[in-house]
Amino acid sequence: MVQQRFDRTADDIGNLVEIGHVNVNIADQLAATDFYVTALGLTRDPYLFTGTNNMWVNVGRHQFHLPTDERGQRLHGVVGIVVPDLDALRKRLARARVPMTEADGSVETVSPWGNRIRAHAPNPRFGPVTLALAYVEHLVPVGAAEPIAAFYREIIGAPASVAGGAAHVRAGWQELIFRETGAPIPPNEGHHIQVYLADFSTPHRKLVERGLITSENNAHEYRFTEITGLDDGRSYFTLEHEMRSLRHPLFGRALVNRDTTIDPLSYVNGREAFAWASGS
Repeated sequence: MVQQRFDRTADDIGNLVEIGHVNVNIADQLAATDFYVTALGLTRDPYLFTGTNNMWVNVGRHQFHLPTDERGQRLHGVVGIVVPDLDALRKRLARARVPMTEADGSVETVSPWGNRIRAHAPNPRFGPVTLALAYVEHLVPVGAAEPIAAFYREIIGAPASVAGGAAHVRAGWQELIFRETGAPIPPNEGHHIQVYLADFSTPHRKLVERGLITSENNAHEYRFTEITGLDDGRSYFTLEHEMRSLRHPLFGRALVNRDTTIDPLSYVNGREAFAWASGS
């Protein structure tokens, strides 16, 4: 009999395989380009939505989706990303005259529409990546963390726990975080997150039983918006989820990411692409 040498539960990720993108509407594509591409150092997707009414911005294997809407949208919380070099990010933000703050070894900045972005250096807790969407954190009312965690465990099939007044939901190496606050929380402005699921049908069935499905988009995608209590059916948080199966045409799509250290004087032919994976 072969002796077990490893903790085989350590690689259990649950049903949420990946957070694919965060979608927030923006009022000005030029201002969004200056912030997300020039200042943050991310890369506009060159193949899809190349006009002036929408922009997809690549972060390693993940994305921001930025459709045009004159009002813009604000996510009430913070999006955490991993960048390869915080010092280089500080210099880009300074050149773009974008304000920044330091917080526990990270760099935080705010988009023109009030969306907080917190950038971290590569760290094993974020997985073997040097450029990635690491987590999406929302502010929720006091008392909401426990029922939200229970919802993701029971309905979605994702590992979820509560610590320090926040629900932490695992999605591969990434996290959805719902942090309690006693401060007033403004109404949801309509942004959404997109996730990939290994078991696509079981959450759908459970959501249908509770009348929570809001959109049946196609064979590989559906949506829901309300996170409800298992027993009382009460809505504890409103957040649109775009739920995709692993057979969705965009799952595992190779995204273009540029090496921001290259300039015309240091350019070497064929070295434009950035390798966002750091090895396991």
